[in-house]
Amino acid sequence: QVQLVESGGGLVQAGGSLNLACEASARTFNSYTIGWFRQAPGKEPEFVAAITWSIGNTYYADFVKGRFTISGDNAKNAAYLQMNSLKPEDTAVYYCAARVVGGDYRNSNTYPYWGQGTQVTVSS
Repeated sequence: QVQLVESGGGLVQAGGSLNLACEASARTFNSYTIGWFRQAPGKEPEFVAAITWSIGNTYYADFVKGRFTISGDNAKNAAYLQMNSLKPEDTAVYYCAARVVGGDYRNSNTYPYWGQGTQVTVSS
């Protein structure tokens, strides 16, 4: 069982930045893929970014490329999502998720472990 706790959300003006953190209880973080998803009211969960520890690969949704950066610290069992140049349409609850098995990293159904989410609100 993996427990995930997100932090770092908040209210920011358009063009601002936030750095979200996801702390995991897993002892061997490097066996997981960590994904960030977001969900706006009335919408389905949306893939944002993912990192596969074992091979160091990162993946991004097209709408965040060049603005968001996913990273991790294996020693701290933590993953981060640095969000720059935020837009009002980035407003959502952001969740981190973890999985061991493969499949489409953009598919939220392939992640069995989820955090409680952190609210990000971007004002115009």
